[in-house]
Amino acid sequence: MTKIRTRFAPSPTGRMHVGNLRTALYAYLITKHAGGDFILRIEDTDQEREVEGAVDIIYRTLEATGLKHDEGPDKDGGVGPYIQSERQAQGLYLTYAKKLVEKGEAYYCFCDQKRLEECHKVIELENGEKKEINVYDKHCLSLSKEEVEANLAAGKPYVIRQNNPTEGQTTFHDEIYGDISVDNSELDDMILIKSDGFPTYNFANVVDDHLMGITHVVRGNEYLSSSPKYNRLYDAFGWDVPVYVHCPLITDENHQKLSKRSGHSSYEDLIEQGFVTEAVVNFVALLGWSPAENKEIFSLEELVEAFDYRHMSKSPAVFDYGKLKWMNGEYIKAMDFEKFYERALPYMQEVIKKPLDLKKIAAMVKTRIEIFPDIPGHIDFFEELPEYDIAMYTHKKMKTNTESALQVLKEILPVLEETDDYTNDALYAKISQFVADHEYKNGYVLWPIRTAVSGKQMTPAGATEIMEVLGKEESLARIRKGIELLDAAGTT
Repeated sequence: MTKIRTRFAPSPTGRMHVGNLRTALYAYLITKHAGGDFILRIEDTDQEREVEGAVDIIYRTLEATGLKHDEGPDKDGGVGPYIQSERQAQGLYLTYAKKLVEKGEAYYCFCDQKRLEECHKVIELENGEKKEINVYDKHCLSLSKEEVEANLAAGKPYVIRQNNPTEGQTTFHDEIYGDISVDNSELDDMILIKSDGFPTYNFANVVDDHLMGITHVVRGNEYLSSSPKYNRLYDAFGWDVPVYVHCPLITDENHQKLSKRSGHSSYEDLIEQGFVTEAVVNFVALLGWSPAENKEIFSLEELVEAFDYRHMSKSPAVFDYGKLKWMNGEYIKAMDFEKFYERALPYMQEVIKKPLDLKKIAAMVKTRIEIFPDIPGHIDFFEELPEYDIAMYTHKKMKTNTESALQVLKEILPVLEETDDYTNDALYAKISQFVADHEYKNGYVLWPIRTAVSGKQMTPAGATEIMEVLGKEESLARIRKGIELLDAAGTT
């Protein structure tokens, strides 16, 4: 059985889109599940769109996500170069295009822009809308060999086009979408070699995939419409057609194609927003694929073991930002504390300048956040007591209100003033004794204290844990402030 070989062939045009990351991930999982090879190829033939530093982004992203390639520009496996511009410099693509010309499967086209504009035509779609398309009319196919040679000798600009039939159908098979047939009348004679001598993406892809021994081609379903033309190229060369695995479209929550305007369309966007790499990889794996078992949290190793592309969906996958945040929170909860602290520290230092125990504060928020930028909003009260509405002292479940809160705070204040041990356990024991002595419920006392020392409805920890970090002086100052606010409001 032939060893499975997949490839990830990005263009260096900027940050890695979530869709591209999913393509890389699925290609990696398919081949690693079967013990095959994962190849990295840089497709830089579209020189105008290339962005400086984008190749480094590709390497960085693959390294960070654990998608380690077996062959690539930095790992020669004997079928290089692995950068298309270097293959182009060797004259590789022109050589193969000329072979197709000799077979009658391609031809030289010398039409100028004005002539090409005459090929525009308007077609009516099934929904009644009209669409303008450009279908080349094979004008240069009728040129004699002598005319072609004369034009070439004269240095006349040209492209090389694929010679597709205009009658009958072309059928191809995709592992997800099944057999798809296309009328040949819809197949334009696509350009293989551009006027600048560079190959088009479509042509270079086919040549490189064959020469690199790629057995499974994984790509987005936007390439489904081009697949018949790819198959005709494989057939024209007499090459085996690879297994096609077209991934479903990724949409935003409004079912629109995920775009850069969404703010989370690329891997680096998500990392900058405080997401954990492992969570992003896990989430992206589920954008179009469902595991056989009822499970959502997977390590990369577990994904390799479980991934079966036959469980991929045809339907568009919705990028559910809320679900990604939930998943990220699960990864943060499971994260080693020291690693979490290292990641959390810059966010804590944004809002806390006082010499407080940041490790204790980090431990409080670890299980309460979904992304790291959530941290400042959870802990900013440690730096300074915010202004707050005394209505927060009222809690139906705790059976507290502003009057009872004022009474409790006044009663507990001298107890806390006499206490020197402000560790969490000691404080909790002292307050528990106070609760027992007064025959109160725990929440009846702890709710007003927590409100007074935090000024917040929701906190990452209980009253005594907060007081331990604040220390005696600051804790008492905040409780006195609470009494002052309640008194000023006329509470008696």
